[in-house]
Amino acid sequence: MSFAAVLMATPAVGDPTIASKQAEAQSVMGQVQQLDANLERVIQAYDLATVKLNRVRAELKANQAQLKVAKQSLGRARGTLAARLVSLYTSGGQSDSLEVLLGASSLDDLVSRFNTANRISAQDTQVLAQVAHFDKEVKARQVRLKHATAQAAALVRERASERASIQGQLSARRAMLSSIRGQIANLQAQEAARQAQLRRELQARIVAQQQQAPAQALSSTVAPVASSSGSVSVGPAPPPTHSSVVSIAEQYLGVPYRWGGASPSGFDCSGLVMYVFAQVGVSLPHSSYAQYGMGSPVSRDQLQPGDLVFFDGLGHVGIYVGGGSFIHAPHTGDVVKISSISGWYASTYVGARRI
Repeated sequence: MSFAAVLMATPAVGDPTIASKQAEAQSVMGQVQQLDANLERVIQAYDLATVKLNRVRAELKANQAQLKVAKQSLGRARGTLAARLVSLYTSGGQSDSLEVLLGASSLDDLVSRFNTANRISAQDTQVLAQVAHFDKEVKARQVRLKHATAQAAALVRERASERASIQGQLSARRAMLSSIRGQIANLQAQEAARQAQLRRELQARIVAQQQQAPAQALSSTVAPVASSSGSVSVGPAPPPTHSSVVSIAEQYLGVPYRWGGASPSGFDCSGLVMYVFAQVGVSLPHSSYAQYGMGSPVSRDQLQPGDLVFFDGLGHVGIYVGGGSFIHAPHTGDVVKISSISGWYASTYVGARRI
């Protein structure tokens, strides 16, 4: 059976260890799928952040070229301004130009002082305006580029951190899932070995019964005896007449469970019983509840191969094979197998009927 089939199967109440591992695997698989989806979203966000960062870096590269031009222009403007100031000072009769120059605290202040003093020409004003413009442009561009680069880089780091976190979780969950798969495989191998041993024991019992059959005398059928209280007690059951169904049922060991199935392509529990008994000419309904109304009741200590055994409020039925075991089709995801009337089956045992 594939792991996918095991994972999607309804847990086998009769096999609690395998059932718990199947449930655990299914839970981890759900976590893996969710983490995969989360990782995909984060990767897409990371890719988008990277695109934005690359865009800002390209813009930064272009702006750096423009910044170089701006600095060159600023240098030329400052050179021109310096020449004009020297010219104003050396033209004579304008000693206060030196006071304006020395009293300025900044380039902007210098421009303002000269404009206020009305000591420069229109050409001087244009030069000073160019100097101020380039100076502001350089400063503003530096601030914008630093801010944009820092933001983009921070976003990429954040997305990378999220991606690494989810990848770590995903790696851990996948490792856990792999471990659980290994455990399930080991448990299934153990169950397969157990089934093989039970099958050998069953075949040995069938051979022994066939050898003893000629020497056994048929006893008369005794009907259930009514008690004085009006309830019906289980009296001696009629001798088994359909023990051959055990060897027939054995042929279908390993056939997959199929809800509503009643053929070798797939059986549910009552479908298996109905199909097997049909091979010996006995017609039974396709319902464990209805099958419980057929034949005669049998006490548990009087069970014989071929008797029908019922569990879980009549919700499950199998064919007793002797030795405390029975053949049945357990549940979705499982196969026709031999199980012991112990554990869960013993705790939910309802009764038996001899057909």
